[in-house]
Amino acid sequence: MTELRATSADGTLVTALDDGSGPALLLVHGGGEDPGSWDGVTAALVEDFRVVRINRRIYADGAPAAGAAHSCAVEAADVLAVAAALGQPALLVGHSSGAIAALEAALVDPSAFRGLFLYEPPVPSRSQVGGVAAVRATAALEAGDATGAVRIQLRDIVGLPAAQVETLLRDPGTRRLLTRRAAAQAADIRALDALGVGTGRFTGLRLPATLLEGGQSPAHLRERLADLAAALPDAQVVTLPGCGHTAHRSAPRTVARKIREAAVAVLGLPGGPGGDGRGEGQGVSPAQSQRLGSAGRGA
Repeated sequence: MTELRATSADGTLVTALDDGSGPALLLVHGGGEDPGSWDGVTAALVEDFRVVRINRRIYADGAPAAGAAHSCAVEAADVLAVAAALGQPALLVGHSSGAIAALEAALVDPSAFRGLFLYEPPVPSRSQVGGVAAVRATAALEAGDATGAVRIQLRDIVGLPAAQVETLLRDPGTRRLLTRRAAAQAADIRALDALGVGTGRFTGLRLPATLLEGGQSPAHLRERLADLAAALPDAQVVTLPGCGHTAHRSAPRTVARKIREAAVAVLGLPGGPGGDGRGEGQGVSPAQSQRLGSAGRGA
């Protein structure tokens, strides 16, 4: 594994973890997490793909506090800067608010990507993502109650069950991680709400898109995903039965299998629908081609 570095439009250095070789998958992690949260998924893909995981600037260790200037446009510029450093169009993979960053990047320059794989992007399709709850979370932060802010963010904004939230907060290591990133999470949510409500601007984005949802995910995330699917010209919804919003952690091989299926299709690799041999020009060996057509059947 190496570190890839790219300079974003505003001069900020953006880093990414660079694993494997072959056709490129560019991955944008979700809010409150880091590239390591996708280790299990990456491990199931690097034998056949180059997996590049962006370290989102607001969640990077040692990053300055994200202020009012943070926006989805800034995140999109970071994604495009890393994409330009790859040397080939990638399948762009994003989770949660990271999927919004991916979607915004594709709107700016769809030619940088072959397709999209978006896991429950919280699109403000009918209502804001944070709204009044985001105001309460910010107030808790200003009062010095980072744990309270995290509780509001996870329970009232993400929509996780209250019991699950309390279980997370009872674990000292998890609580430290979540509270350390609570201010960044608040800035992330404010940026989502600043996009405005509606899906009309996605109707011209013709990249093939796989939209992933968990069968047990919060209802509002599934509703937002359905609205996005209706707006995009070339989208399919894939449901993971028994999974929720964090299947990349709880069922990484299952998520990797769905990413592999999308990659085989949109990158035009042998063994995939419409495969035309283009994968050979992207560094796919005969052995890789055989695996790409058959691997990933285990959970």
